[in-house]
Amino acid sequence: MARAGSANFHEMVLEVETDVPGTYAKICGLTGRGVNRSSNMSTSEVPDCDDESLPAAVETAVQSQQVGVSGTGVWASQSHGMMLDWWYSGATKNIRIGHLKADAGDTEYESGPAYLVNLNNSAERGSKVTAEIEIQFDGLPTRTAAASGT
Repeated sequence: MARAGSANFHEMVLEVETDVPGTYAKICGLTGRGVNRSSNMSTSEVPDCDDESLPAAVETAVQSQQVGVSGTGVWASQSHGMMLDWWYSGATKNIRIGHLKADAGDTEYESGPAYLVNLNNSAERGSKVTAEIEIQFDGLPTRTAAASGT
């Protein structure tokens, strides 16, 4: 029996480009993150040409695709300024999602410009301030293959 290969939490990373182009840093404090890839579908009813009394078949096609990232955790002072500046700017920042256990030739990074769509904080007496974020790529990310597997 062969077990499935898997990755640990620290091997799926979310990074944001710093003020130094080409240099990326992790968003500090995130204890949960997810990548959401979705396709928006279009449907068409296609009739039977030989017997129009038959029900039409519904055919589907991908109309568009989008990729987003969500994250939860504590509100870390190390990322406070960067996150608030990003959200208030309304601008894109380059981000990348790293799949650090990718085999050679498989996608290691998904990267590109993205918007910080939601930036939420909450606080409860006796607990640390928490954060919840949602990021959406502006278009589809660029996929970069791993040079060597781990």
